[in-house]
Amino acid sequence: MAAKAKPVEADVEETQPGGEESPPPKRKLPLKLIVIALGAAVVLAGTGIAGYLLFRGDKETKSAAAPIKPPTFLDVPEVLVNLSTGGDRTQYLKVKIVLELPDPSLQPPVQLAMPRVMDAFQTYLRELRPTDLDGSAGLYRLREELTRRVNAAISPSHINAVLFKEIVVQ
Repeated sequence: MAAKAKPVEADVEETQPGGEESPPPKRKLPLKLIVIALGAAVVLAGTGIAGYLLFRGDKETKSAAAPIKPPTFLDVPEVLVNLSTGGDRTQYLKVKIVLELPDPSLQPPVQLAMPRVMDAFQTYLRELRPTDLDGSAGLYRLREELTRRVNAAISPSHINAVLFKEIVVQ
């Protein structure tokens, strides 16, 4: 038995009819890579535009801004009330308060309304229990409620805040 020999193929280069070699086929970029590159470009452009719009310096708005006025502080007379304990033992609350006014021109109208402010303080503070004043949360609630009551008493004017100089529960 004779083995058949396979013909050996020679490397044949493709040639065009004129005897010229054909250029190698061009490699195409995958569509996925193109989409990712475009998405990244859009994100970078959007970030750049947003940063420019957010942080650009408008000289007109800076020069047109009014100078900030420092607040004015007004002392309120000391308040001493007995707390609502419901028991035999009486506890007292002594509070020294300062009002923060946004403008010095509000001081005369607030001074004129001080009897109303003191009445609002007295009626509210007499209903408090000692447990209402526990911790920083209790003092925060007290400050917010007193601010609300002062603003109601001096309406249409308003104050920025009620500040405590001294608080004693005895």
